Amino acid sequence: MKKTEKTETKTKWHELLGTLLKNLLSPVNIHVSTEVDVMAESPKIDILLLRREEPEWTAEQRELLPDGIRDSKASDILLEFKYTESINEDALMQAVGYDFFYRQHQTLSRERVQSFLLSAKKPQNSTLKKRGYQSTEHPGVYRSKFDLNRHIVLLSLNELSNEPHNAFVKCFASHRQEKQHAFEVLETQNYNSLTTNLKCFLDGLKGLWFTLKKGDDMNMELTPELISKWGEQWGKSYMANLKPEEIFAGLKPEDKQEMLYQFKPEERLVGLKPEEILTGLKPEQLKVLEAYFKQH
Repeated sequence: MKKTEKTETKTKWHELLGTLLKNLLSPVNIHVSTEVDVMAESPKIDILLLRREEPEWTAEQRELLPDGIRDSKASDILLEFKYTESINEDALMQAVGYDFFYRQHQTLSRERVQSFLLSAKKPQNSTLKKRGYQSTEHPGVYRSKFDLNRHIVLLSLNELSNEPHNAFVKCFASHRQEKQHAFEVLETQNYNSLTTNLKCFLDGLKGLWFTLKKGDDMNMELTPELISKWGEQWGKSYMANLKPEEIFAGLKPEDKQEMLYQFKPEERLVGLKPEEILTGLKPEQLKVLEAYFKQH
């Protein structure tokens, strides 16, 4: 038990979630920062999603954002993430304080800023009732009727629906079954189209939750770099056991071409029969090859 408590104080879970969101959302022009200053001299809020340029979320951006956030009209989205902690009065007051001081420091209107409190654990009904939180049309999204809390939207990761746009954040849900289903959803939603950095990080997370034995990670600090390194190593091991057709399955022609460019010409031909090398070549390309061989 002591080892568990020690690890929880060392691992910055919001940095892991922030790294996932940064790799996920940067390609669609959403700026992601972690440990953002609330004031000139102040504690730091976990994650800031800062929407730039577009006045509204684009369709491409909405596909990657979870319920609640994807429906917000605010330009600055503040996320406070609780992975090992339960939602309590201190967590809510902390989120309220960050929300207020961030707006004051940035001189932004109420409409420009929206704060979310993300909880890996399902909040207790007594806590929800005491703080005035009620269910919305989206499972796992709660809003408070009390003035003090009404600007802090609560997201319960275990309760979010299994829609693909929720799967990325649900990788951090506390229930093993919810995490496992989230990865299954991602792997059926054109997983190969994700960036290399994001796939390595997701592979590392999956290994953390489902490959390492309980207690294996208790004596180390889990950093984004370590998670990505694990993912890269597990990915190479997995790819080494795949057939070529399994590696390229689901890839667009341009993605296959990009993968081939990573190898030297002689490496691309290893193991191929002469007829396989020539398959698909146009007559004019065959003539070029024939002239080359005659010359050499």
